[in-house]
Amino acid sequence: MEAVAKLRNEPTSPRKMRLLVDLIRGMSVEKALAELEYNPKHPAVPLRKLLLSAINNWKQKNEGEDESRLFVKTIMVDGGRVLKRMRPAPQGRGYRVRKRSNHVTLVVDTK
Repeated sequence: MEAVAKLRNEPTSPRKMRLLVDLIRGMSVEKALAELEYNPKHPAVPLRKLLLSAINNWKQKNEGEDESRLFVKTIMVDGGRVLKRMRPAPQGRGYRVRKRSNHVTLVVDTK
């Protein structure tokens, strides 16, 4: 029985989040938590919380079952909303700044 957790509108670019997501895809849950806990990249903190949330969702669905066989089945990063801002530039111009966000969907399952 699988469990899903979603993270919506996280203010990190999808490209930076995908670097971490590719590390933990297919890993066992214990290894993935350890990897995210000691990773210096800033999206590791919300991704670790999302993984803990997915584990708790699985526990609520499957009470009394062993969670040591859990692994990250699928994890996807999609682009979220983009906040458009202007930055002052020389000679009265303005440069566009695109502040990106992303949506992460995480599915855990037993082997």
